[in-house]
Amino acid sequence: MLKLYDNETAPSPRRTRIFLAEKNVPHTNIQIDLRKGEQFSAEFIQINPRCTVPALVTEDGESICENIAIAQYIEEKFPAPCLMGDTPIKRARVLEWNSRCEFEGLTAVAEILRNTSKGMVGRAMTGSRDISQLPKLAERGRQRLAYFFEDLEAQLKNNKFVAGADFSLADITAVTTVDFSSWVKAAPDESHKHLWAWHGRIAERPSYKA
Repeated sequence: MLKLYDNETAPSPRRTRIFLAEKNVPHTNIQIDLRKGEQFSAEFIQINPRCTVPALVTEDGESICENIAIAQYIEEKFPAPCLMGDTPIKRARVLEWNSRCEFEGLTAVAEILRNTSKGMVGRAMTGSRDISQLPKLAERGRQRLAYFFEDLEAQLKNNKFVAGADFSLADITAVTTVDFSSWVKAAPDESHKHLWAWHGRIAERPSYKA
């Protein structure tokens, strides 16, 4: 059976949990306590040398340690329901918007959190290396995030879901970003009415609580 190395409060592994829940994929969930530093244990380093979650271990013992790679693997192993597009152009749109949600949205929230949190001094990036906080990056992160929410609002004005007519990986990354933004008090405001209507629809899906 697949093994998911997870942390129930972290946003990144939540994306994989939602993806697996949407496809109803059986797996064993193994919690890694990030506060206690279990991601730096010798045992976990054997699974993921970068010391991050999620990490998915296949039935063959292979470790997959990035969300997009995990999604691609699961999509091919369990093709229904399709979450990454069923035509070339749909697949391109899903990957396009997933990339934007991740790099314009999710990483912007991470910039704010990791460069302001007292608990992340010396840990401004994920992984085991000591990287100093830069407060100016937090300021930039807030600006980047605000622009991303403007673009997401515009996209959702004319589309039911982030990448078009169908629920996809892009919605999973986007809803994780919106929820994660509340951690740093940078959630979209009430003027983003199409974004919040979409969020309400996503929150009604059983996988949202995964």
